[in-house]
Amino acid sequence: MAYNFEKIYINGQWQDSLSGQFIDVENPATLEHFARVPEGNEEDIDLAVRAAHNAFETWSKTELSERVGLMKRMLEIFESYKDKIIELEVKELGAPVSFSVQSHCVYQFTRTRSYIECSTQLPLEENLALSTVYREPIGVVACITPWNYPLGQVVQKVIPAILMGNTVVLKPSQHTPLTAYLLMDAFDQAGFPAGVINMVTGKGSAVGDALASHPLVDMVSFTGSTKVGSKLSQRALESIKRISLELGGKSPFIWLPGADYDKAVGKLFDSIFLNSGQTCTAFSRLLVPEADKEMIEKLLLKHLPDYPVGDPTDPSVKIGPVSSKAQFEKITSYVKLGLEEGATMLAGEVPTDCSNGYYIKPVIFTNVKNSMRIAREEIFGPVLCVITYKDVDEAISIANDTLYGLNAAVFGNKTQAMEVAKRIKAGNVYINDAPRDVTAPFGGYKQSGIGREGGYAGLLEFTQPKAIFDHSTF
Repeated sequence: MAYNFEKIYINGQWQDSLSGQFIDVENPATLEHFARVPEGNEEDIDLAVRAAHNAFETWSKTELSERVGLMKRMLEIFESYKDKIIELEVKELGAPVSFSVQSHCVYQFTRTRSYIECSTQLPLEENLALSTVYREPIGVVACITPWNYPLGQVVQKVIPAILMGNTVVLKPSQHTPLTAYLLMDAFDQAGFPAGVINMVTGKGSAVGDALASHPLVDMVSFTGSTKVGSKLSQRALESIKRISLELGGKSPFIWLPGADYDKAVGKLFDSIFLNSGQTCTAFSRLLVPEADKEMIEKLLLKHLPDYPVGDPTDPSVKIGPVSSKAQFEKITSYVKLGLEEGATMLAGEVPTDCSNGYYIKPVIFTNVKNSMRIAREEIFGPVLCVITYKDVDEAISIANDTLYGLNAAVFGNKTQAMEVAKRIKAGNVYINDAPRDVTAPFGGYKQSGIGREGGYAGLLEFTQPKAIFDHSTF
């Protein structure tokens, strides 16, 4: 490995930031500042964007087979970094090693492989009645990624953008930037042409804004909060850039009357408690039949000990710390708010001390009304709201009564569950124990975003159609 955390990657070279300033990276489990990365500035962004712009003409004309070959080589190198990826995810995010192995590491190899395979089957030319439609790369893509899935969100943007012939400037989160260095190193070692992939670390308020407003950036792909995404997209649209936004969620999980609820608890708790609830798709609202409320509350308490909180390096631990002091304070404020709003704390406690790590035990609120702020706003922590309904129509109404529409789930009779799923306004809906399909489009309705990631849809997101009317008579 040739990377250096104190460098940025521009035009095929690791180099110093022109700012001369650095950002410390903190381990949320120990509070140790164990690494630092450059605090990039507008000058760094300008260099990176110009490198990507200069590389685009050649890269966009490079045969897909050659781009795929280089990406396969990159993946081969990147997979050899598995142990280091897991180590860094545990340190920079506080994700337990038990969760990091599959979700933060191996699954990202799977995603990359899926994009490679889909790219070779994607129809980039389509013959219509009197024309041919060609799918062409967009240009320089600014990829701005969040801290909660440090590698996953980078993969969702960088891999399809480059496969489709675009060039990229990546800005990873200032809080969890380290695994992105491993990915950049794999690109470098694989022999990608200079300028195809560039990375500048720094604060979103400076680097992100500079990318969104740079005249040579053609597209901004952002994952993060709806509030930040809205502001960033407004800046990008001042120069009419293409935008792709993957934003927040307040996802419902409907348990249908008469279902075997015990079988649904694992899917629920995995979603809202693993990664310390710091997941945009987390099932944060559990909708249950009013008649079964007490039985379900006992069931939730029965399974809660299966999710121990503690040192993320311990393989038996399932829930580590939240990512930062800011997250600790935000989640704590919502726990207090829930009690003030009249919800009942079935499990958990109001966090008070973070001097030994930013640990928050899972919180389960019952007697929650969907009008409460804890049921409407994205808490982004291990906080579950249990809401009762009288009949299935009311359950669907509650599920859809949200600004968001990213994810949802239904548990019960498969035929009925399918009918309910079709009525939920969300980009993804799971039925019973159905697994994630890596080739399916991922994205949301309403304020959960614009555009899609994953599979063919995720590749096409980084292309633009050109119709050539070619049925001439001479």
